[in-house]
Amino acid sequence: MKIPTQIIVFVLAFVLAIISGIILIPLLKKFKFGQTIRDDGPKTHLVKQGIPTMGGFIFLIPVTIICGYYALNDNDMAALLLTTLGFGLIGFIDDYLKIKRRNKDGLKPKQKMLGLLAVSACFTAYVVTMTNMGEKTVVPFIGIDNPITVPIVIFIPFCIFILLAYSNAVNLTDGLDGLAGSVTMIILVFFTVVAMLNEEWNSIKLFCAILAGGCLGFLTFNLHPAKVIMGDVGSLALGGAVAAVSILLQMPLILVIAGMVYFIENMSVILQVAYFKKTGKRIFRMAPIHHHFELMGWGETKIVIIFILVTVVFCGIAFFALR
Repeated sequence: MKIPTQIIVFVLAFVLAIISGIILIPLLKKFKFGQTIRDDGPKTHLVKQGIPTMGGFIFLIPVTIICGYYALNDNDMAALLLTTLGFGLIGFIDDYLKIKRRNKDGLKPKQKMLGLLAVSACFTAYVVTMTNMGEKTVVPFIGIDNPITVPIVIFIPFCIFILLAYSNAVNLTDGLDGLAGSVTMIILVFFTVVAMLNEEWNSIKLFCAILAGGCLGFLTFNLHPAKVIMGDVGSLALGGAVAAVSILLQMPLILVIAGMVYFIENMSVILQVAYFKKTGKRIFRMAPIHHHFELMGWGETKIVIIFILVTVVFCGIAFFALR
């Protein structure tokens, strides 16, 4: 019996991520690339001060190696890889500046947004000019075979918005040991299964499997208590990757369901800021919402497990929404 290629690349990425972690973590410690903790964050996070950051390289290295091999003859794979690395580059610059300045301030918000916008625009241009997907989007519960056509003047800003929104959402989700990595890995496995429904999505299937395997390898070092922290280099790369995958599959609206944890984390910040500006009061003890649960006395592991279960349930709902 032949082993499916997606399983082979998943395992290979997992093994390479383990090797990367074993090599990289001591180097990050040696060069004192330590995490800077927010002064206004939960006090339990102060013990994380100095834990090596930029751990996203642990999964980006195997992804670059394996996807790079396929990308030589596959435009979609090349576009997904370059977009992921592009978002990761913005995150790396942000992380590096935080370490250099030894505070929580990296790139200025406008600088960061400009960089993310440039990467998003490049991927959107590829989708519009170099793929045959057209300006189509699958609507949940209407069926995978009946996507709606979106006018190009709406489709382009919509794609850019999805890329920006999810890179930010995953970045916000990356606040607890193992949270962003585990939630994203499950979503990538979901998209791997979805991509198996159509042979034309073979490159997307392999990309998702490779990145999911890299995430699993990273989690062996990142689960509580974390030996390394993902950093913006990892969280922005993951956010850009899942958004880009959803666009190529014509399923950004499906990602809203599968990535419900991202949506909740993002909305908790938006609601908190808007309500505080209007009333001077807070809805949550702290946003993003995972910190609210921390301040209620929940442990990191409990929160992560619950968010994982929520993601599994909503991925199931998202799969049903395709039928």
